Amino acid sequence: MKNIQNPWIKLKETIDHDDYNLIKRLQDQCIYEDQTALKLELDYKNGVTSENDKITGIQNVNEFMYFEGQQIIGYIGISSFGGTKTPIEVNGMVQPDYRRQGVFKILSELVIAEWKKRNSGSILLLSDRKSNSGQKFIKGTGAQYKHSEYEMYLKKDHLEPLQRKLCGITFRKATNADASEIARQNAIYFSDEFRGFKNAPNDNEPGIVSAEAETVIPSEGMVLPEEEEKRGMTMYLAEKDQQIIGKVHLQLTSRIGGIYGLGVLPEHRGKGLGRAILMMAIEKLEEMNASEVMLQVATENANALNLYKSCGFVETSIMDYYEIKA
Repeated sequence: MKNIQNPWIKLKETIDHDDYNLIKRLQDQCIYEDQTALKLELDYKNGVTSENDKITGIQNVNEFMYFEGQQIIGYIGISSFGGTKTPIEVNGMVQPDYRRQGVFKILSELVIAEWKKRNSGSILLLSDRKSNSGQKFIKGTGAQYKHSEYEMYLKKDHLEPLQRKLCGITFRKATNADASEIARQNAIYFSDEFRGFKNAPNDNEPGIVSAEAETVIPSEGMVLPEEEEKRGMTMYLAEKDQQIIGKVHLQLTSRIGGIYGLGVLPEHRGKGLGRAILMMAIEKLEEMNASEVMLQVATENANALNLYKSCGFVETSIMDYYEIKA
C-alpha cells in the first residue's frame, strides 16, 4: 500500500478527453487487478459536451475524481438516463495501491450530498457480484437490493454462421420527432410495472436488455434520438408492414458493439420478431466493423436470457443494483 501525500479532488459536470483517458487507464488497471466488471459509461459520457461551467457554472456534479499529485487514484461517476424522477446510477473504483485510506468513502459522501441536493428520485449503487469490497461497501450504506443484470458477449464463432430470419423487418433510424414513441416504448419495457413482462400477453420476447432506460416519462427528461446519436448511441425503430413493432439502441465503442433497449411491443409478441430484431442488430454492428458484440439483460428475464443464449451469447459478469430511496 502507498500512502497518500498530496491529495486533491476534482469535481466536474462532464468529462473531457483528458479526463476520459485518465479514468480509462485507472479503469483498465482495476479490471485487470480485480478481475471484476465496472459500469462507468465513460464512452457514452465522452460524447457529451457542455458549456455550462463556462457560462453559468456547474449545474450538477457528475464526475468525482480523487488525485494523488498528478495521478488519479479514485473515481466515482453519476449516470442519469432519464428525467428528474429516474434513479441515478453510481459506480466507481480506487487504484489498488491506495485502498483502505478512505478515498472511496470521501468520494461517496460527496456523491450522496450531490444526490440529496438535486432532490431527485432514488440512487442506484452498482457492484459486480464478484467484488467483495464493492458488495461490502454497499451493504454498509443500508441500500436495498433492487435487481441484477447479466453482461453477455456473443461468441466469436457465432458471428458468421448466424442465420438471419428477418421476417420482413426493416430498421429506421429514429429522429427527434420519434422521441415520444421512444419514451412510450421505454415505459412499457423498462418500468417496474412491466419489468419482465410478467403480466403481458405472449410473454416470450425480450423485454429488458439494459436498466439504463428505466421509466422514461415522455413529458419529462425526454430522450432525443439525434442528441443521443452525437454521444454514440443510435436508436432504431423496427418496422414491419409499415407498422412500428419495436426498437433497439446500438453503440460502437473501441470496436465493441453494444445492444441496448431492445423490445417488442406487446401486440406483436409471439411471432419470433424479437429474434429477428436481435439478428438485424448484430448485422448492423458487423457492418460497423464491431469485433465483439455485447448486451445486458436482467437476470429475472428468463425469456430474453434464453433467447440470447440460443443466439450464441454467453454470460461474462453479473452487475447487482442496490437502491437508496429519497
